Amino acid sequence: MKLAYYPGCVAQESGKELDMATRWVCQKLGIELVEFPNFSCCGSGFIDEANPTLNVALNARNLAIAEGAGLDLLTICSTCTGMLSLANHRLKDPAIRQRVDGALGQIGVTYRGSTKVKHLLEVLTKEVGLETVKARVRRPLTGLKVGAFYGCHLLRPAGELGSESAEEPESFERLIAALGATPVYYRGRVMCCGFPILFVKEGTANRIAGRQIDDAKAHGAHAMATPCPLCHISLDSFQNKAEREVGHPLNMPVFHLPQLVGLALGATPEELGLPRHMVSTDLALAHLGEVTVPA
Repeated sequence: MKLAYYPGCVAQESGKELDMATRWVCQKLGIELVEFPNFSCCGSGFIDEANPTLNVALNARNLAIAEGAGLDLLTICSTCTGMLSLANHRLKDPAIRQRVDGALGQIGVTYRGSTKVKHLLEVLTKEVGLETVKARVRRPLTGLKVGAFYGCHLLRPAGELGSESAEEPESFERLIAALGATPVYYRGRVMCCGFPILFVKEGTANRIAGRQIDDAKAHGAHAMATPCPLCHISLDSFQNKAEREVGHPLNMPVFHLPQLVGLALGATPEELGLPRHMVSTDLALAHLGEVTVPA
């Protein structure tokens, strides 16, 4: 399987462990990642609020780059998935298509609409397949209870994204079970992490994150896992501030999706970048009885 690799911004800078883990997992599962250094940011939802047509054009250009190579596009970020998929959907509107084609024509880019956007979660569960993933497990995550945290843009708007149920998704939980861990169901798994308002109303954003972590913990989760690096920032990097907002310690390890998969497939914590996390994953790894992150 060969895919155009769209890592997004966070995985190339503050969240490099996400890129590390993705590359490790894809290599093990026979997914060839084709890189395009001229990809640009997806706009992260912020440009879309200010200028929707510009945001569509920005992502149409990214899609056209992959399209030129005859490849579908692999994302590892819920927000990137949402922005790129919505661009594909909105470009079915003739008025938007005309304006975007005119803008892209000035830089010699042609968008035809043949490239599909696929998040790593979808690729693992639908294209590689859960049975194949399960057969590659070398370190079953038995004893670890994991609360999936989907993030907003992977599920909504469901009609435009063509995603699974936004209220009762199952794909991540099925993957967690295939890895040998126990999926934890809780209401907060489909709620917002607070990131969209983190730089406007930090206290409110951190309170939202703290409540979702508390919800997962109340339902027995030893750790959380998310397919979105922005959610990871809210839940892991800002967890100390979330603790101050909710008024008690949280101590919740948060894995990136490919890190959880990589652990089960036999990667070391160092290969997956686990020591880079703000909240130590030691408590979660202790449930496995054999993997520890060196001090």
